[in-house]
Amino acid sequence: MKWVATVALPALVTLILAIGQIWNLSTWTVPIGATVVAIATFFAALLGVSSIKYKQVKEGSDPNG
Repeated sequence: MKWVATVALPALVTLILAIGQIWNLSTWTVPIGATVVAIATFFAALLGVSSIKYKQVKEGSDPNG
């Protein structure tokens, strides 16, 4: 999941936007690219929070406080 959020989705956005520029399809590639970026950012944020809580539990501290 981490690889998808940090590598695959950003690479997909780059591909979508590059093809859109090459073929002059920016009317639909920009909204799709922006949507994929939003999803990737959301997943990366959730994974970051999950990682922090996991480290806190592993170290024996309270993950809720």
